Amino acid sequence: MKIKILIPVYNDWQSTFKLLENINSEVLNLGHEFSVIIVNDASTESRPELSKNLDNLNSIKIINMKENRGHARCNASGLKHIYENEEFDYVIPMDGDGEDRPVEIKQLVDNLNYHPDKPIVGERIKRSEGVFFKFCYFTHKLITSTFTGQSIKYGNYTCLPKSIVEKMINEKATWSSFSGALAKIAKDRAPIPSERGKRYFGPSKMSFKNLLIHSLSIVSVFKTNVLIRSILFLIVYFFLIHQNLTPIMLIPILLVLILIVSVIIISKRENLEELNNSLINISNIDNLK
Repeated sequence: MKIKILIPVYNDWQSTFKLLENINSEVLNLGHEFSVIIVNDASTESRPELSKNLDNLNSIKIINMKENRGHARCNASGLKHIYENEEFDYVIPMDGDGEDRPVEIKQLVDNLNYHPDKPIVGERIKRSEGVFFKFCYFTHKLITSTFTGQSIKYGNYTCLPKSIVEKMINEKATWSSFSGALAKIAKDRAPIPSERGKRYFGPSKMSFKNLLIHSLSIVSVFKTNVLIRSILFLIVYFFLIHQNLTPIMLIPILLVLILIVSVIIISKRENLEELNNSLINISNIDNLK
């Protein structure tokens, strides 16, 4: 099988090149053809030379983008480029910082023997971040489950069959949220346990603002469900409290209204036209191998 590993990167070349070395080691005995496609999101830092002989990787390409568009849109552009320009059977999107552990590639590929036509998703069973991030992640999962009816315990680290890649690049939500779009177009997914690794170098670049946008982008994919469930919640909640109404009891109502407005605003990030035209943003492609 021909498997493409898709890695978005922005100013994190040291981690990315370390990741390439580890991927090269992990795919040694897997018996398939692995290639890597890196989407350089208009990095401002200079890229070092590739000094290692990564003999287990068939090819390594870097797609250099003209303008910075963000992580989700790098994944979307990368999937579109691969589908339209590469020969492949599966795509494995990975973060470039080491938090998606290369040792789990074997699990993803092994599961193709049992689920060749399903997306294999790495569901998080253990995370390496601090208490605050874990609390935010738990809150995100709770809100997502409650207001969308979806249980999304995975991120970008997946293995996608070609048929799913085709659906992803024709879904407007992919331009805004990878995991949300995948949950929308592929109800039947095969999970594997996945541990969140530690960054190879430097602190995480995920700010609280970006984390909030990331969370709302996933929820916004299912905005119709959010609106229906929010209205039902408000009706039931108001019925329960209307005889004992106090200012503090209005807080849940205010929070739900804020969620509805936020979801509507964030959902405007979804754009199939921009996804279709995303390859115009490519400056050039470097073939490292």
